Amino acid sequence: MSAPHPSDAFDNLIIATPSAYAYPLLIKQLLLNSQSVSAGQEICYRGELRYTFADLRARIGKLASALEALGVGHGATVAVLDWDSHRYLESYFAIPMMGATLFTVNVRTSPQQIAYALNDSRAEVVLAHVDFLPVLEQIQAELKFVRQVVVLADGNPLPSTTLPFVGEYEALLAPASADFVFPEFDENTRAALFYTTGTTGDPKGVCYSHRQIVLHALTIATSFCSPRDGQRLHREDVYMPITPMFHVLAWGVPYIAVLLGLRIVLPGRYVPERLLALQKSEKVTFSHCVPTILQMLLDAARREGQKLDGWKIVIGGSALPPGLCRAAVEQGIDVFAGYGMSETGPTVALSQFPPGGTPADQDENIRKRAMTGRPLPMVDLRVVDDDMRDVPRDGVTPGEVVLRAPFLTLGYHNQPEASEALWRGGYLHTQDVAVMTPDGYIQIVDRIKDVIKTGGEWVSSIEIEGLIGELPDVQECAVVGVKDDKWGERPMALVVLVEGSALGADEVRQHLLRHAEANRISRYAVPEANRIAFVAEIPKTSVGKIDKKAIRHLIG
Repeated sequence: MSAPHPSDAFDNLIIATPSAYAYPLLIKQLLLNSQSVSAGQEICYRGELRYTFADLRARIGKLASALEALGVGHGATVAVLDWDSHRYLESYFAIPMMGATLFTVNVRTSPQQIAYALNDSRAEVVLAHVDFLPVLEQIQAELKFVRQVVVLADGNPLPSTTLPFVGEYEALLAPASADFVFPEFDENTRAALFYTTGTTGDPKGVCYSHRQIVLHALTIATSFCSPRDGQRLHREDVYMPITPMFHVLAWGVPYIAVLLGLRIVLPGRYVPERLLALQKSEKVTFSHCVPTILQMLLDAARREGQKLDGWKIVIGGSALPPGLCRAAVEQGIDVFAGYGMSETGPTVALSQFPPGGTPADQDENIRKRAMTGRPLPMVDLRVVDDDMRDVPRDGVTPGEVVLRAPFLTLGYHNQPEASEALWRGGYLHTQDVAVMTPDGYIQIVDRIKDVIKTGGEWVSSIEIEGLIGELPDVQECAVVGVKDDKWGERPMALVVLVEGSALGADEVRQHLLRHAEANRISRYAVPEANRIAFVAEIPKTSVGKIDKKAIRHLIG
């Protein structure tokens, strides 16, 4: 047998004819179908401003022209501080389509964290709502690169400011050309940047390319649209984000809404009563939010006597407590969980019902909805032990969730050591502890740092929170481990009760002991009565997650 010719390895490569268009996966391609078949579809801001998808494309062109006039070009970074608005949607497209980077600033972080992120990103132009001008003025002396600030006034009078003000958003767009020619460039060009709200040290910058954003949109759209009925997204849905557009690009769903040509409702600042009013008046059918927002919506709906039938809501950011899930279903919401993190695009799993429809048994129905979910297409999700071996798919054996997918961040901005730690062994390490069932569902049982090690056993704080949340008088609960001389750690629960409740610590403890007697949980998982504290509120992070670092600091 003769030796292979050196060129044989390349014989199967497709050679494109010179005139062929290679079709790079750029964000501008997500606009094509909606411009063609949904140009008359409506985008609504707060129920006050309305325009069509055709108008959206024109305004995207105008924004790019206005930014180019300010000196923004390929490789520049433009920061945005705004509530969920049509302006933000325009920025999602115009800025990256120019070859620049969209930096979505988390407006709920501290001024010092905002200053750090603006400097680390080297943002030169900032689009800022008037509500956030005081924050920028407070940190102005610390900003090393910001040279121009565009004010988003929402029709209000422009305040005086010491910032390098170059114009109001609408005033800049008015004379600008809508016919901006968006260039072609490598699909691996950085499109978006934001910063995690880390529990230690400075925030970490997470970057996504055009290719990653497009592939995430296509992947999650495939999952959302694939079920026959229920827990799905379709072209007749009316979409309203209730995850801030600064937070992981609102989980990427605005891109999907534009891709599919959905009617879009942008609510501005989140006020439960306004969200409910928009849901009713605009006939919103699809949203996503964190559990704390869902609880606020349910409480406000009860006060208003508003029915929520026909509203599909994906819950992420933290675990969906079964008690909250049941309450939402009872109020008519088709609620289900999703899973991901800032570094994963974010969505990598959804808890949609498998073929065969909704379980008739109500307890099984709630259990499935509240599970972490099953991996999306093209997501290589494994649950592994310390040696990177897959744990049994028995629903019992815990391990860390590690991932590969075409839309995971490839590293942190300017942090090579943290990037390597994130990707050690060639898989992205989530630091989430989970079990996997035989049918492919995963259930997150805790974060590695939040697992409670007591009496020689590992106790899931999330599981205990869910069980306490089953009590009708419990509005919200958080469980953390506290030091104990005898057992190493013991669980402590902070509980927020519904108004007027007289529930006591002994009743909570007895509820958990019944589960221990049924072998659902270990007796080590049951906190003593003096470690069950009733509080008015539980500390939250800037994106509405329970802040367990703050809780540990609070209780010493």
